[in-house]
Amino acid sequence: MMQSSVADHSKPRLYVLDTNVLIHDPTAMLNFEEHQVVIPMTVLEELDHLKSGKPAVAVECRQAIRLIDQLIGDASPAELEKGVPILRVDGNTLGRLSIALQLNGEVVKRLPNTINDNRIINLLAILQEDYPQHEVVLVSKDINLRIKARACGIEAEDYHTDQLIDDISLLPKGYHEFSDSFWDGVDKVETRQELGVTYHSIALNDDLPSMHMNEFILDEQGFVGWIKEIDDKRLLVKDLSNDNLLQQEAWGLKPRDIYQALALKALLDPDIHLVNLTGAAGSGKTILALAAAIEQTMSEKLYRRIIVTRSVQGLDEDIGFLPGTEKEKMEPWLGAITDNLEALHLDDENPKGSVEYILDRIPLQFKSLNYIRGRSFQYSFLLIDECQNLTPHQVKTIITRAGKGTKVVCLGNLAQIDTPYLSATSSGLTYLTERLKDFSGNVHITLQGVPRSLLAEYADANL
Repeated sequence: MMQSSVADHSKPRLYVLDTNVLIHDPTAMLNFEEHQVVIPMTVLEELDHLKSGKPAVAVECRQAIRLIDQLIGDASPAELEKGVPILRVDGNTLGRLSIALQLNGEVVKRLPNTINDNRIINLLAILQEDYPQHEVVLVSKDINLRIKARACGIEAEDYHTDQLIDDISLLPKGYHEFSDSFWDGVDKVETRQELGVTYHSIALNDDLPSMHMNEFILDEQGFVGWIKEIDDKRLLVKDLSNDNLLQQEAWGLKPRDIYQALALKALLDPDIHLVNLTGAAGSGKTILALAAAIEQTMSEKLYRRIIVTRSVQGLDEDIGFLPGTEKEKMEPWLGAITDNLEALHLDDENPKGSVEYILDRIPLQFKSLNYIRGRSFQYSFLLIDECQNLTPHQVKTIITRAGKGTKVVCLGNLAQIDTPYLSATSSGLTYLTERLKDFSGNVHITLQGVPRSLLAEYADANL
């Protein structure tokens, strides 16, 4: 009698995910409710191979790898084989995730010596046997290699020497927002006027959060303050007018909200030498920086030239193979810059002509990061886009190129890291923000998302 082929849905299921599933949906392992999800070692190897390939696929591979790393946390190899709980976005823990460690019923102790990562893991396994009195630990920036190593019973950890925070939510925003009135939490304040500017000397107390130089204070009553001095006992806060901030203008561009207004204030201040803007796509980072650069170069003559560069994965390797001059080679990578130039002149009778006029007359130079390194720039407005893809070492190398009279503006979105070996916490942009938060010539602002259109807003919420 033939047995029924109908599946018994009363039993808990074990789902084994193929590589193409994780490419299609990098968060797929979260979608199997109370059941167990298994990632085969072969899938990890395929993700590792594809994470540096074609951009359309590589982004999903890196997102899947980072999610797997987040889910397994500090689990031991034995826990990985059994399955670690999957913590969902809503806080519920349903289902388990495991890495497949067995092949034909036997525990895998060695991986095929076909790729360098596997050779490293196999060497570590040998070292574990040869040095039983030692704890053998792999240190790697490669998240996927760490996952594979731990699945094979080898302790693995990230290189944390230049990582200053463990949780990106701890990164300063550049401002502190208070419900109702900021002054409700102030015990003692002394106010004075200097050349038409109001300053408040505020005694610190336990009710106030930890603050840093050049951060802003916002409250629901409309007060805006700028921290200009700080010590163990007091804050010196410069009183800013909310209305004046929102009425600022640079090359015809006005801020759309108070966060953009704070950013523009810093961009137009000649005493601020470094401006660091983070935020999601559509928050206005690039267009604000460009407008401020053109205004101060063309109208105010503060800078002799605008230098624009962009950190893009593969740029340094690929630029040499593109035809034409350096400017012509850079243009395909700098479409976001020229797009924003056009956006600044949408109301002109001939926007294209206006952009061509700017490019012909403004000393605007597109440079490769390879060109930036080893140079010193005087009286320049240096705009570095996509900074989230830079390592801490690269950030230091570039920032130290700033010469006399140069302003550096770093732009980036920590949610869109394109390099396989960086995360939001280890990015050079995070390192820069945390290291320079007490520098008197630095301002960091996290911009809020401003929908590009009604369609973009709806798609972001529903797709």
